[in-house]
Amino acid sequence: MASRIVSQDVATAALSYRSTARLVETSRRVMAGQDAVIAITSGVKDMQSVMNLKIKYRESFRPFAPSVLREKVSEYFQMDCNSPYMLLVAPVVEKRRLPFDPKHEALWGIDLLNIPRSDVPAITHIDYSARVQTVHEDTNARYHHLLSAFERKTGCAVLVNTSFNVRGEPIVCTPEDAYRCFMRTEMDVLVLENFVLLKEDQKPLENDSDWKSEFALD
Repeated sequence: MASRIVSQDVATAALSYRSTARLVETSRRVMAGQDAVIAITSGVKDMQSVMNLKIKYRESFRPFAPSVLREKVSEYFQMDCNSPYMLLVAPVVEKRRLPFDPKHEALWGIDLLNIPRSDVPAITHIDYSARVQTVHEDTNARYHHLLSAFERKTGCAVLVNTSFNVRGEPIVCTPEDAYRCFMRTEMDVLVLENFVLLKEDQKPLENDSDWKSEFALD
């Protein structure tokens, strides 16, 4: 179910809640526990801007990081080693890069940043680099299964993996946090363990605060 949802043209958040593993930003990033997971296939060319503007509520140009099946990492990036904590940066392989059109040479600033650089555009920076997370079956079986199912459906073994929060907000730590963030943003679907929640089926939050004023912008 999750792979079918993520393969659609939606902004999707997936949360695997683990009460004994409260994930926070530390020196080593442990992702895919409380994360927003979104498709980055070339058919969704504006996904980076959509995520930034409708979910993270930050500037549209900010880059995202990829999660990739460990056994497929060298098919997408110039590396063939483990990077489970997103500590390594690697260039996108040449065969996936898009040729730079000379007509774009006059572009500058945000217009230049918006030009797709590869067939996985949401995670490819302007210099063709990406901060890579490799997903291993023996250490993260559920996420590996999701990525594998997504690849079977789309031919792409990569997903965007970003922290589950809006700009300036602490990362969600409970199902209640996840649901609140889901309802406050323009996410389409929330996956909580084996439960799938569609935004269109939810009632508006009652007595919600002016949450955009709660968190200082970074």
